Amino acid sequence: MERLSLLQKRRKQILDAGKEIRRDISELVDENSFVELSAFSFSRNEFYGEDAEGEGVVTGFATICDYPFYVVAQNAAVLSGGVSLANCNKIDKCLEQAEKTSTPVIYLLSSCGVQIGEGINVLEGLAKLILKASQLKGSIPQYLVVNGDVYGQISLLAGICDFNFFIEKKSVLATNSPLVISANGGKNLSKYDVGGVKGIDKTGLVTFGVKEFSEIRKTVTEINELLSLPVVDGEELNESLSSLDKKADGKAIIQVFDKGSVIELGANFAPEAKCLLARVGGIAVAAVVFDGDNGVELDACNVRKIKDFAEFACCYNLPYVTFVNTLGIKCDLQTNNSLVIKELGEYVSILDCIDTAKISVVYGKAIGLGYTVFAAKSMGYDYSYAFATAEIALFDGVRGAEIEFEASKKADKAKLEKKYSEENSDPVNAAKGGYIDNIIQPAFAKQYLTASLQMLIK
Repeated sequence: MERLSLLQKRRKQILDAGKEIRRDISELVDENSFVELSAFSFSRNEFYGEDAEGEGVVTGFATICDYPFYVVAQNAAVLSGGVSLANCNKIDKCLEQAEKTSTPVIYLLSSCGVQIGEGINVLEGLAKLILKASQLKGSIPQYLVVNGDVYGQISLLAGICDFNFFIEKKSVLATNSPLVISANGGKNLSKYDVGGVKGIDKTGLVTFGVKEFSEIRKTVTEINELLSLPVVDGEELNESLSSLDKKADGKAIIQVFDKGSVIELGANFAPEAKCLLARVGGIAVAAVVFDGDNGVELDACNVRKIKDFAEFACCYNLPYVTFVNTLGIKCDLQTNNSLVIKELGEYVSILDCIDTAKISVVYGKAIGLGYTVFAAKSMGYDYSYAFATAEIALFDGVRGAEIEFEASKKADKAKLEKKYSEENSDPVNAAKGGYIDNIIQPAFAKQYLTASLQMLIK
């Protein structure tokens, strides 16, 4: 009976210490589906003289809309969610189980850094944890919820996971204390201005920004269904999109995808390069849509975003589709002195590794390097299509005229510009050389794309 009493006492300690995080887990997973692992883990922080019930982290497995997941949830109520060696070892054990069963992982992180008094032990634990998460990348999906303040080395998980969720007025991610970061910059900023959605909008780490925690379950389910069921029965396969004949811009192109299937990743970072998970005729695809009125100019940020997305498509064997409307590399000093060329080189290497369907649709402009990388048959695209209204050329009208005008001062610049815009940019010229498989009427884009995917998917 004494042992039963001790069990009950310890169980009560664990539940009392983790009330809030267990509520979050319950809100995320199916009712009564969570099975906790390593629940009776207790270690002592000698610096504070306190026990860390459950090692300050709740781990286990559950289902989300009947799909299995492993769950890792840091408990900020225990030593401020401080990371310890025991904490890392418990998470690592959960990740090993996820790896064995090829089951997705979802992390709920809330930590103000490492526990004081751990010394180098915690650094070894973090190294082990970060390496294991990195080894899982590309083999099983990893979802991360910044479920409060996440400071220090544990923030590296956000750079590894496939999908990061930030909650408005709750999530803060920083490599150090936001107060210290702000002070070192000579400013007095709130923690949200330093590590919130807007504070880190140049990092590419915010996959989804949500207002409430309750919104996360729906998006996780949609992504997981798309990855778990790559092909479902499609609807409206012969649908004609007549509105595309009138106006084909980035927003209108979304009609090509099955209704209700589109999930945009990283919408707040380089928004001119939309990265979408969606279905076309019931077939799951990873699609890039260049969204710019006069064509998107490439820079280090938007190319990096596309490169990371292409790598995701490659890892999870998704057909890769690009809707092209780009002018090539932005012509300014800042872009010239950036990583844009290196990022493009890495993108080409990743593109070559995608062995599922690769389809390019030039719906706007494909100028210079924008054509070479994102539309050229010789880049490995299985099918390359162009809207009848598209423009494909070595230069756009103005730039081509300027280059030739500089070469010959006697040339008529106005006539040269007309020549480039009307003669050289007609997609028929590319089709004559066998570089474009078909010039299509915009209204039938979905039909062509669906038919191509049906022929190419394995």
